[in-house]
Amino acid sequence: MNRLFLGFAVLLFFAVVLVIEAGYVWWNSHHGAGVKRLDQRIRAMSAGATSSIGSMSILKARMLSDSPLLTQWLLKVPRIHSIDRLLVQSGRNWSVARFFTYTLALPGIATFIALFFGLPMLLTLALAVLFALLPLGLVQRSRAKRISTLEQQLPEAADLISRALRAGHSFPSSLGMVAEEMAQPLGGEFRITFDEISYGVSMNDALKNMVTRVPVMDLRYFVIAVLIQREAGGNLSEILDNISQIIRERMKLLSKVKVLSAEGRLSAWILGVLPFALAGVIMLINPVFFMGLIEDSAGVKMICASLVSMLLGIVWMRKIIRIHV
Repeated sequence: MNRLFLGFAVLLFFAVVLVIEAGYVWWNSHHGAGVKRLDQRIRAMSAGATSSIGSMSILKARMLSDSPLLTQWLLKVPRIHSIDRLLVQSGRNWSVARFFTYTLALPGIATFIALFFGLPMLLTLALAVLFALLPLGLVQRSRAKRISTLEQQLPEAADLISRALRAGHSFPSSLGMVAEEMAQPLGGEFRITFDEISYGVSMNDALKNMVTRVPVMDLRYFVIAVLIQREAGGNLSEILDNISQIIRERMKLLSKVKVLSAEGRLSAWILGVLPFALAGVIMLINPVFFMGLIEDSAGVKMICASLVSMLLGIVWMRKIIRIHV
């Protein structure tokens, strides 16, 4: 009896030890430090970030979604990283999942409202398409506005770096001065670059990451000049002064071009908005007359042909008045 009890106690002891060991292995495999580091790497890669260890604390904030399951689904979408890069460049704090939620939810809301008020199917479809493109239009508009602000701030940033180099500061410290002195959004971009360099990312990789985040051609020239100077040598402050002067002259010429093309752009807006505004006025004044145009098959064909012609005309006018300097 004593031997049986002793054997039972020994087996119970080993069973408890194995259960504790199994619990520790399970916890370490799901919540351990190594798993957390691996999860951070996967999340950073899922947002199209670089795989440098030094920039992990910065890049891990860019995630496609808060849900791991949804992130895995989004990674299967073609060109998903291009959408994420577009959101980064727009300056909006939207994730890819939030962008897709708006893109899918707004057409459903527009369709429900249109069906509730009894609008025709063609008009309902047009409203659904318009509301589906609304998030993309907002992102594109924010991106264009942010890029314009970055272009205007870049000459001042180049002058500041040039003065800092003449004063004896190193190039990384001059980037930190730009991050502290300049306003958003350029100050924030230089702050990210300065932090990447401080965390161990090489100078070339940090500058290339900034060019990827900021699609400004003048900034690309700035980075190319810095990289060439680091390889071949030379007076970097003088180079930056020349780049700043070139950027200012180009912006001055671009302003003149915008003034000269203002009449064409105004005409494009008037010709594009006038048919829809006139249709809305007719629908308010005489709805029966407008519904007769929509309900007739010939009228629907005329509307479709007019929309296609308007689209081609808008594209053509945009090509004419959009002059690159």
